[in-house]
Amino acid sequence: MVRPNEEVEALLQEYADLIAITGGEAFKARAYEKAARAIGGHPADVSHLDVAGLKEIPGVGRSIAEKVIEYFRTGHVTVVEERRARIPAGVRQLITIPTLGPKKATVLYEDLHISSVSELADAIKSEKLRDLKGFGEKTEENILHGIALMQQAGGRILLSTAMEAAEDIVAELSRITGCEHCAYAGSLRRMKETIGDIDILVAARRSAPFMDALTELPSTAEVIAHGEKKTSIRTVKGVQVDLRVVRPESWGSGMQYFTGSKAHNIRTRTIAVHLGLKLSEYGLFETDGGKRVASRSEDEVYARLGLPWIPPPLREDRGEIEAGLRGELPEVVTEQDIRGDLHTHTDLTDGLAPLEEMVSAAAVRGYAYYAITDHAPNLYMQRMTDEKILAQRAHVRELDGRHHGMRLLHGTELNIGPEGEVDWPGEFLEGFDICVASVHSHFNLGRDAMTRRLVRACENPHVNVIGHPTTRLIGKRPGIDADWDEVFAACARTGTALEVNAQPDRLDLGDEDILRARSHGAKFAIDTDAHSVPTLAYLRYGIGTAQRGWLTPDDVINTWPLRRLRGFLRKCRAT
Repeated sequence: MVRPNEEVEALLQEYADLIAITGGEAFKARAYEKAARAIGGHPADVSHLDVAGLKEIPGVGRSIAEKVIEYFRTGHVTVVEERRARIPAGVRQLITIPTLGPKKATVLYEDLHISSVSELADAIKSEKLRDLKGFGEKTEENILHGIALMQQAGGRILLSTAMEAAEDIVAELSRITGCEHCAYAGSLRRMKETIGDIDILVAARRSAPFMDALTELPSTAEVIAHGEKKTSIRTVKGVQVDLRVVRPESWGSGMQYFTGSKAHNIRTRTIAVHLGLKLSEYGLFETDGGKRVASRSEDEVYARLGLPWIPPPLREDRGEIEAGLRGELPEVVTEQDIRGDLHTHTDLTDGLAPLEEMVSAAAVRGYAYYAITDHAPNLYMQRMTDEKILAQRAHVRELDGRHHGMRLLHGTELNIGPEGEVDWPGEFLEGFDICVASVHSHFNLGRDAMTRRLVRACENPHVNVIGHPTTRLIGKRPGIDADWDEVFAACARTGTALEVNAQPDRLDLGDEDILRARSHGAKFAIDTDAHSVPTLAYLRYGIGTAQRGWLTPDDVINTWPLRRLRGFLRKCRAT
């Protein structure tokens, strides 16, 4: 389930938003935003800390610490409730639209008395917003897109949220006597970026103990259905969980059946029919006579169909069946292939942990190399200077090789300006081992201008990786508009890698864009963009997305030995 740290992070972030909406001091809102991020990224469970322990977290003073204590003691925070009461419910509903900020939501409520998403959509269609100061046709388009994003998300949740819930439930059910296997399946196992509901499968002789246990978990808020073969519940966080219990001899066929997409399963069942077989969750059977010919393992089921075992993220009917039949299924990249992380931050800019802690945590993960890429000066709120980054470089050189022999790369995350320019001049950039360049502003440039902007960044001889290329935030912000085929071709031509950013609300590039970019011959970097020690573990989500994009270790530059990686980085700078 959601960590206590994340609950507090959401609460403090909401309070920061409420302060901004009600005209409170900007510095106070920023303080709560900073504290929210710090608590969300803190490795220890904050529900176990007292005021003194909380104050040791960067950005958390006594006042914020006492509010955290109040939340865990009472389930609410008085000042947050008071701020909520000062804001009309209509405004609170409007600010759930990803592309609509609190100031514009307040204007819509006060000037046009709009208090719901449907009323806002109707007002846009009637062109009622255009007479308001600060609104126009482009604003209307952005708001409508935000409404569409919200409706598209519906009840879906981020991959990471579903994974945490599923792993908790699997752990609980696995402890029950008689459990031979227990795992999550469905779109979660396929590592889709958002999940509608969670499928859990158990192999056991008796189903009742598992069905009962699911309904009795502390996280269960509602029992939707309780049966012998299937039980469905809704968690306190509103996530639906479907549990099925199969006999141990049907485990493999059950996992195959409940993992694949509908289209993938249609293809495998069609192959079975052509072979005179019938495939179901219970096994693969001969049509004549009903003899079971495969069921205990997925390998066994796929082999009887004339296919190799297909990695779950590929089971979308996007060519994996044909590739398997030809013997050309890719050996997709795995977490064990990753030799280092090439995009991370420290508390020198907007990270939450000092350099030494991030380096030590990376070494524990077994990396051969690790890059520190704090923000460059054009992201003004980070207050980066030449002196600060050079002092950090000296510190990085001192630490190089001291943690299990892990080599350190000193880098930076540059800002790609509207014309494709970056923060520092070429002679200064020569001193970095690696440069990630990302779009952080001017998201609404036209398609042609945005394409030129990104291509120019690729052509910069000092830019090695384009960070979170589309800038999307899943369910909150759409990606920028560009001719991506032209951008991907430019990356391949210039030797600039595209990032697969593993932050769960980014997963950028997404799987479909990865497939397109790979067809152009581009290379990739799977990075965490970690701002704290716990978020180094987000790598698993980037790996899942890369697998969905059919990436192999050779496609991913941070699977390569350091010598080969350095050669790639030098080649980029020499173009």
